[in-house]
Amino acid sequence: MKRFSLLCISLLLLLSTGACAKKKPREGAFQVMSYNVENLFDTSDDPHTNDNEFLPDGTRHWTQKRYRSHLEQTARVILAAGAWESPALVGLCEVENEAVLQQLIRHTQLRSEGYRSCITRGNDPRGINNALLYRQDRFRLLGWRSVRIPFADRAKRSRDLLHAWGRIASGDTLDVIVCHFPSRRNGRKASEPDRIDAARCVRRLCDSLGRSRRRPQLIVMGDFNDTPTDRSIHLMTDGGARHLRLTNLFSDPHRTGFAGSHYYRGAWAQLDQMLVSPLLAERVISARVFAPDFLLTDDGRRRSRRPHRIYNGFRYEGGFSDHLPIVATFR
Repeated sequence: MKRFSLLCISLLLLLSTGACAKKKPREGAFQVMSYNVENLFDTSDDPHTNDNEFLPDGTRHWTQKRYRSHLEQTARVILAAGAWESPALVGLCEVENEAVLQQLIRHTQLRSEGYRSCITRGNDPRGINNALLYRQDRFRLLGWRSVRIPFADRAKRSRDLLHAWGRIASGDTLDVIVCHFPSRRNGRKASEPDRIDAARCVRRLCDSLGRSRRRPQLIVMGDFNDTPTDRSIHLMTDGGARHLRLTNLFSDPHRTGFAGSHYYRGAWAQLDQMLVSPLLAERVISARVFAPDFLLTDDGRRRSRRPHRIYNGFRYEGGFSDHLPIVATFR
């Protein structure tokens, strides 16, 4: 009887350990995430930008409560996407300013993760910017800059590229470029020249880094507002010297586990992508669209699933974003 009891206790311990333990990361694994967080605005008026929509008395009735909810939801997604530990790097699109970024990393569930940050100050009419969160224990920041895109249309205003560089565990320098290319608001074809200009700017920057780095390791990530088959993406992946030829980790939905990162009028598209240089392409463990059930909701009209957004039109949903995050893991 005593032997039977001991056997039962051992079995229960074994089962409970298996059920509760998180899947451990592979040794030396390095996770990178990119996420368009959909209008992460504070509730204060910026007199230099058109942020009136996202004010308490604006058309979206953007209250402090809604702002706080958006911060908490964003933090929740970042932690969930990391699974076994928070990502070493997180590229963010559509963050209003430095104050918002500090609220995100210091006053949400992220406060215990040790993130530091940098953010552009571009000339986008609405005042949204690109940002990078980095864990100091995985990425020692050496410097960063905001890169203005030289558009052929000189009146064009858009988000700057964020270029940050730092030391990783191997001792190499990793260059990270966070992008948010011009939108398709005026139609895909009409707006394409602006995205071509942005892609050429990225390509020139990559070529320049390739000449100055002994072992160039580049990550270009963000919301490109184009799919992997569009010309702007091919300008970045097909150009440059062989040792700088970028690989798009999100060119094939069969490998990334989902139909796309953005949903519009019943169709998914892979607008969020991550391009890496050859030395990093050799170290990829996985690349996936992070699409758990809690980030999705029913699109009743089309009998399909779509991202659970902050707003659906002007109706407040209190969700997460109109984009899904993407995550790549490197050895």
